[in-house]
Amino acid sequence: MREWAGLGYYARARNLHACALQVSTELRGEFPDTYEQLLALPGIGDYTANAILAAAFNKPASVVDGNVERVITRLFRVSDKLPKSKAGIKKHAAKIADPVRSNDYAQAIMDLGATLCTPTSPDCSNCPWRWACRGYAKGDMMRYPLKEKKKPKPVRQGIAWLVSQGDHLWLRQRPDKGLLGGMMEVPSTPWIEIGSGEASDATPPFQADWTDIGEIKHVFTHFELRLKVHTAEASPTWEPENGLWADKADLQAHALPSVMKKVVKAGG
Repeated sequence: MREWAGLGYYARARNLHACALQVSTELRGEFPDTYEQLLALPGIGDYTANAILAAAFNKPASVVDGNVERVITRLFRVSDKLPKSKAGIKKHAAKIADPVRSNDYAQAIMDLGATLCTPTSPDCSNCPWRWACRGYAKGDMMRYPLKEKKKPKPVRQGIAWLVSQGDHLWLRQRPDKGLLGGMMEVPSTPWIEIGSGEASDATPPFQADWTDIGEIKHVFTHFELRLKVHTAEASPTWEPENGLWADKADLQAHALPSVMKKVVKAGG
């Protein structure tokens, strides 16, 4: 996880490792080649299972990513809005997927969306499917895909306790499951959504002359986080119940995600 720090999508790293372990041990190094067996592996869902079937085994499969969704909605003028239309899009895509040259077809339709059937300036004149495209026939291809109006991201808040002990900084590991699972963090209060009515436990880890050094903001996929950073120097005898003392000069040795790097930077 240390090597992955700062890249985001930490659950993918954990699932990738868990998947590799399961294939190498339980499956004796043989990667499964059926949809059901692939879904049973950690971190593999419908899209990834179909992509593996097509690319690795050339078995009948229908790969649907964001580019393919755009192609399909324009081709069939799908009137339902995303994300509710995803099931219908998959049905349309499955009907036209090539069962014989699955690997070539999967790559071709994804490339079609990436290079010709683009979001803002589709190159319909060079599209090999324009003869069958209902959106092109009606002249309203730019209307698709239809999407539900995005809701504003909720905002969560909390307090980060930036605790020093000489040349060392208190860090602890987050739970394996959940957001930033398994990564190291500057300890903080629970992250409570503003307006939720819940109260965050703002009790500091020990009595001290805490200094409020400002607030950092970080945007996750589904919410914005605002952390007030409070800092204090711990006595030489104080020890946290969990975590470790990290050398400030060697923090890169620990798996600190981007949001925690912002907290540390706020403390100078």
